[in-house]
Amino acid sequence: MALTLDGVRVRRRGEVWLDGIDLELPSGMTTLLGPMTAGKTTLMRVAAGLLPPDSGRVVVNGQDVTGVSVRKRSVAFVYQQFVNYPSLTVHENIASPLRLDRSFPQQHVDRRVREVAELMGIAELLERRPAELSGGQQQRTAIARALARPVDLLLLDEPLANLDFKLREQLRSDLKSMFRQSPGLVLYATSDPAEALAFAAPAVVLGEGRVLDTGEVAALYAHPPTLAVAAALSDPPLNLLPGTVREGRVEVLGASFPAPRAHASGRDVVLAVRPHHVSIDPAGDGALEFPAEVRLAEVTGSATFVHLLLPGGRHLVAQLDGPRAFTPGDRATAYVDPAHAFLFDESGGRLLAESAAEVDLHG
Repeated sequence: MALTLDGVRVRRRGEVWLDGIDLELPSGMTTLLGPMTAGKTTLMRVAAGLLPPDSGRVVVNGQDVTGVSVRKRSVAFVYQQFVNYPSLTVHENIASPLRLDRSFPQQHVDRRVREVAELMGIAELLERRPAELSGGQQQRTAIARALARPVDLLLLDEPLANLDFKLREQLRSDLKSMFRQSPGLVLYATSDPAEALAFAAPAVVLGEGRVLDTGEVAALYAHPPTLAVAAALSDPPLNLLPGTVREGRVEVLGASFPAPRAHASGRDVVLAVRPHHVSIDPAGDGALEFPAEVRLAEVTGSATFVHLLLPGGRHLVAQLDGPRAFTPGDRATAYVDPAHAFLFDESGGRLLAESAAEVDLHG
């Protein structure tokens, strides 16, 4: 199975939903990563044949299928908002695509239904109807129905987003194993960088209807080539601080460190740092120090998010391990190690350092 999107554009209500998408996706799993409105759902709907592009082509195994109805394609789709047949039992919902597939041995339907029901943890619910299920159980039923029939293209649009944490982690592991064995192509859309990293599949990073970058997700996380890619792979959001290159050093809000390469004095830059790389405890040599005022502290149990006000009205969020006690108005010092930050030019278009071999600014 090979899927190609060639110059795909979609425009609706005067807005560009997809803008010149060029992708070649082989069999196996690919993660579509990006925030809301990035174009993930639209891209998958075009790939499935549910939404015709305004221009461009969809090619499957070398054959142009742009105008081919989804009913004539080997496709299964799972949405974030579960969709089940309310009048059918869980067993009948899962079995429905198998009953319609004349190539599937009908004597094996019940066995296949129970296999995927076991995988989804709903084997004891097969005789219930959707109205008798919780939201998580209904979503698992929808996923099971999509997984029941072997298809060339399996599309999953944030299917675990509505599930509780424990079940989400369990199903993610089970689905990862299943996708590795799938002979077809799996597109899995998520806005959660942690989920994309957990699947460890090749990623397509989307933003505002465009492909920002493609590649192994771990490499993109460690060495984002643009500010937009770094932002898509950061949750909580990146801290962004303005800086300027002056006489071989980068100055950021009164602190400075050696510039990674020779750049013209006066050039504006952006220092980007993830919250878990900001500390309020004394750091090692070379760390940038910023006097700060605590504005808010959010304790989540496993971490504390401290919102800090820096000189000049800039804000910084520090993610600290475990529960920590702070009072709004407390004075603190924020520490940022440049070795665990990213440096971009003023447009956010590229890193000033072309590779980690030139300067260790990545963590």
